[in-house]
Amino acid sequence: MSVTRHYDREFVRTFFTSPTAVDGEEDSAKMLRSAGQLRGLQAPDVWVPDNEDATAPNMREEGVENIIDVVANQGAEFPGEIHPRVVWHRESPATRYQGFQQMLEITDPENGAVEHIDGFVIPEVGDIDDWKKADEFFTIIENEHGLAEGSLSMSVIVESGEAELAMGDLRDEMGKPSNNLERMFLLVDGEVDYTKDMRAMTPTGELPPWPELRHNTSRGASAAGLIAVDGPYDDIRDVEGYRERMKDNRAKGMTGIWSLTPGQVVEANTAPLPPKTGSWLLDVGGQEVELEAQDGTQVYDGDDLSLEADGDGGYVLQAGGERLELDEDELTEELLDRTAYIPSMNDIVDSMEEFEAAKEAGKGAIAMTQAATLVIDGVEVEVSKDRMWDEATYQAAQTPITLFQDVYEHRPDQHEELEEMYGADIVERATAVGN
Repeated sequence: MSVTRHYDREFVRTFFTSPTAVDGEEDSAKMLRSAGQLRGLQAPDVWVPDNEDATAPNMREEGVENIIDVVANQGAEFPGEIHPRVVWHRESPATRYQGFQQMLEITDPENGAVEHIDGFVIPEVGDIDDWKKADEFFTIIENEHGLAEGSLSMSVIVESGEAELAMGDLRDEMGKPSNNLERMFLLVDGEVDYTKDMRAMTPTGELPPWPELRHNTSRGASAAGLIAVDGPYDDIRDVEGYRERMKDNRAKGMTGIWSLTPGQVVEANTAPLPPKTGSWLLDVGGQEVELEAQDGTQVYDGDDLSLEADGDGGYVLQAGGERLELDEDELTEELLDRTAYIPSMNDIVDSMEEFEAAKEAGKGAIAMTQAATLVIDGVEVEVSKDRMWDEATYQAAQTPITLFQDVYEHRPDQHEELEEMYGADIVERATAVGN
């Protein structure tokens, strides 16, 4: 069965939550108003006015009023999608009813906000029957307000073992006449409540990394034609940790991540995009070290690896306490095994265009060569590697370009920044290649 997507966005990089009402402030909606003014790389792909965990229970009624006010007045100009988060709980009918009432009020056409609302985020879901309860509320709301059925998308936060298992049922349930689950959009991990539900403990009290949950959510999204988003990374000062988390997620097929600050939004918006310049990496003691580009060479400037010529045409390579005596061919092979290349946007576009031209000429596969001059302790070593490109390789390389094209199509407010980042020529070629 092929997967059919029911919405415009194929990728979501950023899921940004804002409290809907802040107690003790003269303007309780100040953070909503501020978020609604974000533009360019500071503006998320999905903005989530959060009337659940981010807003105190005694402020949620006012939070609904603030959502309506801010979205009605600022929603038309906001460049991303708007998906408020309402209250819900798999074990509490009263809480589910409160969430229904919140959605009903926010989507009332007389309030002027619904035309800018793309959907709602439902937290604390349970098994697939609970998902269908939420979906039924969406259908009732759409009929009550004269909206087209399925016009409001539904995203859920996976915060329990029940919800994790439910992702395996979703593919079979979508499309049944008894529900409108085709409205599903995002599967979002909520590691904090998931940790509580799983009764998990760590010695420091920090959250477990939950790679299994992130893998399962990415797999569930792929199987059902949805988009997977990781949960919040709450150490907002740990920029490098945030980047590493996103890098690990992308290797699982999970592009999106929760953002708690505009700074995290910028990081999450830019991290999945192909880099402006390519870079060579060298494995030193199990760690990948980025080499420094100098005058057409790639220079290692560290103390954990050394190289010298022995005067007889051979070389001595020392790394991690290991001393290797190598001839020229052996040294080249050793360094090839230790190197990797991260292609730039231009590299990817060049390779795709070259393969497209070869395919047009009737070739099914071609060899692409990557070459560099490595410099270690002043010793230069030429390395090169060939990679065979066939249709499967082309399709795999196309993913970051497809992401870029999706961003360029849906986020015109970022065009200027993207052209500053890559150059207008590269942007033009990147938007055309593969189409």
